Amino acid sequence: MAGLGKRRPSRVRSGVSGLQGRQAPQASSGVSPGDADEPVTIERLAHDGRGVAHTLDGKTLFVEGALAGERVEVAVHRARRRFDEAHVRELVTPSPERVTPPCDYFGRCGGCDFQHLALDAQRRHKVAVLLDLLGRQGVEVAGEPELLAGAGEGYRRRARLGVKVDAAGDVHLGFRARHSHRLVDIDACTVLVPSLGGLLLPLHDLVASLEAPRQVGHLELLESDQGVTLVVRQLRDHAADAERWRDFAADNALHLARLLGREAPTLEWLTPEPALSCTVPAVEGELVLGFAPGDFLQANAEVNRRMIETAQAWLGDIDGRSLLDLFAGVGNFSLPLASRGASVTAVEGNPAMVARLAANAQRNGLEMEARQADLGRAGAVAALLAEGRPEVVVLDPPRDGAELACRALAERPVPRVLYISCDPATLARDAAWLVHGGYRPARVAVADMFAHTSHLESMLLFEHPRTERQPLGATPDG
Repeated sequence: MAGLGKRRPSRVRSGVSGLQGRQAPQASSGVSPGDADEPVTIERLAHDGRGVAHTLDGKTLFVEGALAGERVEVAVHRARRRFDEAHVRELVTPSPERVTPPCDYFGRCGGCDFQHLALDAQRRHKVAVLLDLLGRQGVEVAGEPELLAGAGEGYRRRARLGVKVDAAGDVHLGFRARHSHRLVDIDACTVLVPSLGGLLLPLHDLVASLEAPRQVGHLELLESDQGVTLVVRQLRDHAADAERWRDFAADNALHLARLLGREAPTLEWLTPEPALSCTVPAVEGELVLGFAPGDFLQANAEVNRRMIETAQAWLGDIDGRSLLDLFAGVGNFSLPLASRGASVTAVEGNPAMVARLAANAQRNGLEMEARQADLGRAGAVAALLAEGRPEVVVLDPPRDGAELACRALAERPVPRVLYISCDPATLARDAAWLVHGGYRPARVAVADMFAHTSHLESMLLFEHPRTERQPLGATPDG
């Protein structure tokens, strides 16, 4: 078991899977090293969405903007020892799944990297990526993953905008270029919810009118049930500019706060502090989740609802069952599952979020224990498992995954583990620990949280057939 779960394919080099699956490189489709005039055939898509081709001598080419099956002329912009990185110079034979990107900034802005690929093909690619990464770790799933998806445009309810003043004094506001710190000016965005997208041009004009625009680090936009909140990252106080921000907030009916300071910024409201909240589905009706700027909140409300509903369906009848929710946040999964009668202990590392988690339970009239623990510390999860002896464990970790938790669960198994992941590579690594510990994947779903990007979220339900406790209620399959 020395190397169990340690192999994690590089996000740059990985990509032997894709819409066409694995294929051996064919010399006839390649070009000689350094020859950008001879077209190449794109064999498949890498995990990050780039096309994969090969030179005549077998060297791999990762081609930005190319799709599987296309014939393209490329220009190499970065040569490495084992592979080259290139971009499309001329499209010779397009893929039938190539579409016109809906955004004018596609190719310059790094926010979306898949808008040239039809939406259903994007989603098939994401399913293939998840299955490939799991398979590389020896984790086999039965059947086709479920797809949890929503609208392809106008879905993103939070965003961070970069601000920069160049040497000539011109103000730039927008998103970063792909793999770069360079800022791309953005006046419109197809994936932002309309209430946020409509503020891009007015915000640019406002920042350009400030007396000290260089003191603005970035802007955060968030849509809640109370409307739009704008948080200004302000490096140093400037009274006149603060008044301009207040006027802007009043004119646009915004809630306004600023993070003031360089090293340890403090949050300060420039308008009356709102009680920010959003709704999530419960066993009957809706639950209200309160949160604060800086708390984790899923960017796509529609897909988040589908994930919660899927978790409820997969776990079936959990009335009276003990459930441990790790990385619980403000209760996105904890509270809906508690509404189904589960006896929930929700654990979060951030003390302020633990307080909001407890307040959310009280607000919705639910009994739930909210606890603070460092889940990145060896032994923390083992102690929780030993103390509570849960029948279900829910994991919803950040991008670096929950390896320590899965190792603890392998050593002290429970009947069911529901893992919600925002990084398929760390999910595959952690799933290997669970499988080694006797669990088997029972359900799998891909959640298209960020349409038009290569980012994917996923859900896996693991069952441990050798646990000695009373089995849970029937699954949706009966």
